[in-house]
Amino acid sequence: MRMLSEYSRFFREFRRDFHHTGAILPSGVFLARALASGLRGPRTSARILEVGPGSGAVTRVIVKRMQPGDCLDAVEINPRFAQLLEHRLQIDPSLRGNRDQIRVINAAIQEVPGESQYDFIISGLPLNNFTPDEIQSIFETLTRLIRPDGLLSYFEYAFIRTLKSGFVGRQERQRLQIIGKILDGYLHKYQVRRNHILLNVPPAIVRHLRLKPTTGESSSNLVS
Repeated sequence: MRMLSEYSRFFREFRRDFHHTGAILPSGVFLARALASGLRGPRTSARILEVGPGSGAVTRVIVKRMQPGDCLDAVEINPRFAQLLEHRLQIDPSLRGNRDQIRVINAAIQEVPGESQYDFIISGLPLNNFTPDEIQSIFETLTRLIRPDGLLSYFEYAFIRTLKSGFVGRQERQRLQIIGKILDGYLHKYQVRRNHILLNVPPAIVRHLRLKPTTGESSSNLVS
């Protein structure tokens, strides 16, 4: 029942604000697990930033992997999603036990202040919906916020730019091509691994990048 309610709410926000929502359904559990995979295993306490949590599908998986001493900032530009997440921190059994470790910020990611604050950044932003200038601004902000050797994880739907390019006009096709070039530049320099998530609707690719590498890790040791 909760799942149907969440899907319904997510679809309403998709119709209301496609630019910032981008997907018809919340992230599936396999996609959420891949996005949060950097939090697994032995590690020290960490500051975590989730960008675009939406209705909280990925947030729940992040919280399952949080340790004592971790803190999570969830930055959501949509005020209705931000309110929903605040509410779920109080009532959802999978979230409320960690609510003192979680802060919901209703803002655009570019408005988050500070430098080198976060060990892990997990992004659910629909990058293909933005302009090239917005994409560049988002990645410059993420680079500012992440700590040296911190891990950025984000996803994109498989082949989405290629598929869309066959059904849109020249201007939209050019926008998608420029976005692809910007993202490919970051992937070439900073991607350390990727996950293909076939059991998602639609199938997705999760990208893991170190925007400020300090260990010599590079795209040459990318793992599919």
